[in-house]
Amino acid sequence: MEGEQLERPTIRVALFLGFGLIVGIWLFAGYYSARRIADVERQATAINGRYMRAQELLSTVRAQVLVGSVYVRDALLDPDPTTAPDYRHHLEDSYKAADEALQQYVPVLDSTMERDQVTRLRGETADFRRTMLDVLGTDARRWPAEARTLLRTRVVPKRELVIGLSEQVQALNRSTFIHQQSAVADVYGVTQRRIWQSLGFALAASLGIALLATLYAGRLEDRIRRQRAKEVQDTRDLQHLSAKLLNAQEEERRSIARELHDEVGQALTAIKVELAVAQRAIEGAGGPATVLEDARSITESTLHTVRDLSHLLHPALLDDLGLAAATEWYLKGFARRHGIRADLLHDRMDERLAPETEAAVYRIIQEALTNVAKHAKATNCRIYLQRLTNTLLVTVEDDGAGFDPAAPHHAHETRGLGLVGIRERVSQLGGTVRLESAPGKGTRLTVELPAQTRASVVDASSADPAQAVGAPIAAPEVLRG
Repeated sequence: MEGEQLERPTIRVALFLGFGLIVGIWLFAGYYSARRIADVERQATAINGRYMRAQELLSTVRAQVLVGSVYVRDALLDPDPTTAPDYRHHLEDSYKAADEALQQYVPVLDSTMERDQVTRLRGETADFRRTMLDVLGTDARRWPAEARTLLRTRVVPKRELVIGLSEQVQALNRSTFIHQQSAVADVYGVTQRRIWQSLGFALAASLGIALLATLYAGRLEDRIRRQRAKEVQDTRDLQHLSAKLLNAQEEERRSIARELHDEVGQALTAIKVELAVAQRAIEGAGGPATVLEDARSITESTLHTVRDLSHLLHPALLDDLGLAAATEWYLKGFARRHGIRADLLHDRMDERLAPETEAAVYRIIQEALTNVAKHAKATNCRIYLQRLTNTLLVTVEDDGAGFDPAAPHHAHETRGLGLVGIRERVSQLGGTVRLESAPGKGTRLTVELPAQTRASVVDASSADPAQAVGAPIAAPEVLRG
């Protein structure tokens, strides 16, 4: 299951892929649209350029033909025959300009009709040149008398033929240009429709990708939510089990303490009494008075050890006199065993608390003082028990070496299971833990717990007998928050 979850993309990856695909689609759509528009504009520009160039060249041909005819007319009307070579030279220049223009001509549509007409125009222009040269090759002395006839019969018809043919080509170009403009307009329309289609496709694909990414992200969120709910339930189950274990442990300690106190303690007391009787009997028979002294001493020491173990496991004072008295007794033994002065200050602790609260606080103090003895290197420690309106404040502070809470966890991890146990007990009762320390400045542990009194627990039990059976176990579940 874990490997399968690792193979699935995360929400961030899914959204990133969806966003990347949407951006890619829109970039492709924009590139396609821009390319189509550029192709259409390039095509329209090429058509316009060819048309304008063709019209310009045809105008040049017509103008040069008119200029050539003017030169011929001027030559015919010029009374000086010696100027004929100059007019012939000008005529050749006009023809060369017209022929070069026709050589540079590029058909607008490049159709067969247009090529045929351009070829015909070029032939008529050459024929016009030959005719004009023939006219200028006649007897110049007769030109003044025959000028009108030559102009009317030979020059004007050829000129009009060339000009008419050029106008036909221009008309063909105009019709071709109009046709091309209509074709370009159609291309623009098709391009516009394709662009709108591509944009619509991009929008639909983007919405689809966004929907898929959203659905996938929603599935991942649902899976994460279910996983978190499962983890929360597992945590609750673990805390519930931990509460049961702590209660079972406390009951087991109470039972063992009772067995040690009642059975072993009474047995050792009986042995002590029997040894005293035997000692008196030996003394009465004239035996040595110290023959059983070592046995009595060992029995006395063992009896004290058993009583200490019984009180450490579960002090009877905690059940009989309350938390403050049990804590004060424990501190006396702690100071004697470890050579650390331990003081207790308490305020408003007259009213008894719920049994599970008193037991938990007693164990918290025990574990905190065990940490002080093992790690703090302290000479003094102080415990505060303060009853507030709705909470109980427990503070354990020492003057030991301290540590840096911000340092890597393993640096003070050796304080270990004591702190873990404290946090677990506090969590079961719905309280808070605060640990303050600094190198060389000691450590302060502050615990705040809900102060449920024993009377309120009794009232709740009498009001709801169904809850009274499991009250010690269910209370942490209710107070955990």
